[in-house]
Amino acid sequence: MSVSGVGSSTSLLVQSLVNMRSQLDDLQTQLGTGLKSQTYAGLGTGSGLSVALNAQLSALSSYDSSITNVGTRLSLAQTALGQVSTVAQNVASSMSSSLDTTFDANGQTTGQSSATGSLDEMLGLLNTQVGNSYLFSGRATDQASTDTTDHILNGNGTQAGFKQVLSERQQADLGANGLGRLVIPAASGSTVSMSEDVAGSPFGFKLASVTSSLTGATVTGPSGTPANVSVTLGATNPNAGDTIKYTFNLPDGTTQDLTLTATTASPPGANQFTIGATPAATAANLQSALTSSVSTLASTSLSAASAVAASNDFFNTDASHPPQRVNGPPFDTATSLVDGTSANTVMWYTGDDGTDPARSTQVARVDPSITVSYGVRANEQGIASAIASVAVYASMTFSASDPNSAARYQALTSRLGTTLGGQPGTQQISDIQSELAGAQTTINDAKDRHQQTESTLQDMLQGITTVPEEQTAAQILALQTSLQASLQTTASLSQLSLVNFMPAA
Repeated sequence: MSVSGVGSSTSLLVQSLVNMRSQLDDLQTQLGTGLKSQTYAGLGTGSGLSVALNAQLSALSSYDSSITNVGTRLSLAQTALGQVSTVAQNVASSMSSSLDTTFDANGQTTGQSSATGSLDEMLGLLNTQVGNSYLFSGRATDQASTDTTDHILNGNGTQAGFKQVLSERQQADLGANGLGRLVIPAASGSTVSMSEDVAGSPFGFKLASVTSSLTGATVTGPSGTPANVSVTLGATNPNAGDTIKYTFNLPDGTTQDLTLTATTASPPGANQFTIGATPAATAANLQSALTSSVSTLASTSLSAASAVAASNDFFNTDASHPPQRVNGPPFDTATSLVDGTSANTVMWYTGDDGTDPARSTQVARVDPSITVSYGVRANEQGIASAIASVAVYASMTFSASDPNSAARYQALTSRLGTTLGGQPGTQQISDIQSELAGAQTTINDAKDRHQQTESTLQDMLQGITTVPEEQTAAQILALQTSLQASLQTTASLSQLSLVNFMPAA
């Protein structure tokens, strides 16, 4: 009989014990960390899916970071725009609520004196930064959006500021004779005529129409080059109360009527002419009244319209529309505008000045399939118009000794109030805010979707990489029991000897 040795069996049993000990260590690690494995290799067939899920979660985290950054910029931009709008509305309210036309030593009302501070506040808001990035400079986020208030109004060295541009435009529109670039010669017999001084000039009054209820009179024009109108009285004088109405186009795009009424009074009142002994004498009186009324209109409505036109020339600019300057000197006889350059004119907007849409200057991807455009330029029409109106109000001056100053002030504020209140068909600050609000809605919706997606992906990933605590604890108990039994068996086997199987001597 042969007896096999126990060496090989013992080796297998020891290896089994080592394996169980290793399994117990793994289970204890799982119980402590909650993870199936510390490496992807330990996940088996789920390793590939785990890598893909982690990549998706990492991408969503990157998008969420972008959403946070963009959301901060949008929130601050909305706040700044809202405050700019509020300041502009406050200036407009001060214009409409104040009937005071008392001018101080500088030739301005109290409201005008405070308008410079309002302009400074608006420009400061347009230079809002997030970190080192300017919000209203388009792509040029490292550059301030606007020049300083002092430079913009008063110039910088050889660069003309708005006040100089305004003065030159006023001279060009009113002309050397103060008649708004119109020529009104002495009456020729019973004919009174009026013409523009130069054909094609952008300055001064432009003749739009003339209508008459003067008995027996004949009117012609506007016609000819330069445009002219005339009225020829009939063989008999007009009657008291008969009128003639001239309509002019002004530089800011508005129109102005001038109605002259025949009267028997001598001297006549404002916008009246005295009926003379003959039609020729009446024509002479009409010519005199026309000259006086046009002069008054030039120093009031035309002056106000000229100021608004100057503000458009200076502020409503972009890369394809540089600031416009009167082609002078001399300015009171100038006949054209020329482009201002950075050498001779302050460029109030100093950010990115491209011709592409402002919103497209800043674009962020907030989702695998969604981008948002959120750029803003300070020279967008809605913003620039508000800045221009406040700048005009702060820059115009009036003389207390000029009898037309109060009327000119009222003509100016009525125009600026309309501009600051928002003109139909033009961009408003609220339009910019609405577009930015759309971007805010988009990123908030994307953020909500990301949160839902992240929750789903986390659940899936946990199903692959984590183990239930209760299951792991049960496996540890079972393995400990098995290991204890194996150790006891091994201990018993280690006590076996061949002597135990031999008969006693």
